[in-house]
Amino acid sequence: MTAGDLAVTLAAVLCAIGFAALIVVLVRVLDTLRSLRAEVASLRDETRPLIAEMQASTQHARDTMETARSDLERFDRVLGSAEAISDAVEGSGRVARTALSAPVIKLAGLATGTSRAVRRMRGRHTGAQVVHVPEARRRA
Repeated sequence: MTAGDLAVTLAAVLCAIGFAALIVVLVRVLDTLRSLRAEVASLRDETRPLIAEMQASTQHARDTMETARSDLERFDRVLGSAEAISDAVEGSGRVARTALSAPVIKLAGLATGTSRAVRRMRGRHTGAQVVHVPEARRRA
């Protein structure tokens, strides 16, 4: 055997050993990939019901939110109507108070004055005295 034949034989043996090592590594990688596929399938089987439940829960939350939004819009309309009614009643109350306060005060004064005059004419004195209030104090 010559040195060239020995080198070729040695190179062929080394290549065979390298290919054998490569085959062992590839078989291990293939086993790991199979195991990984099995774990992924198991994970999918476990997560599908959870995802379905989460989707149903999300849909329920959306429906509840839409209901709450429509109720809030309806409440907003009712509140707006109540504010409008309150403003109208307040305005009419103010108008009625302004329109009726002076005549009612005058009527009460007239009734008091008339009853005092009637008592004086009958001769009964109530003991009430007329007090003069200065003009500046009447305005305050």
